[in-house]
Amino acid sequence: MGGALPHLFRIYMAYENQKDVADFISTLLHSGTVTHFMHLSTDLFAVHMALGGYYTEIIELTDSFAEAYSGCYEKIKNFPENFHNAKEPVKYLESISEYVKKNRKAMPDESQLQNIIDEIAALIDSTLYKLTLK
Repeated sequence: MGGALPHLFRIYMAYENQKDVADFISTLLHSGTVTHFMHLSTDLFAVHMALGGYYTEIIELTDSFAEAYSGCYEKIKNFPENFHNAKEPVKYLESISEYVKKNRKAMPDESQLQNIIDEIAALIDSTLYKLTLK
């Protein structure tokens, strides 16, 4: 019986945080699509390469986060339907960086989930650095 209470608390927390988690996952997956469009439309090789690395890795990291969350709590079945687009890579990734910093507090505290968020933040920072190269 002692194991039932932590399990019930985790289910309760899943319902409490699920909208925030769904928004977080959706925003990061969208960032992969937005940066893929930027990758395809740029005339600058350094930007093309930096964004090429970002859009492939962010999808994998976000998928890892979503699957780990689903394993800890439950599968998310409802995601936001809105989509945003951007044109300026540095400004866009700076806004995604701020979004991650601000919203990670609303994510579950499990270390495996926070570690994936650390990897996402590191990817964004690394990509921002690469965008400064000529």
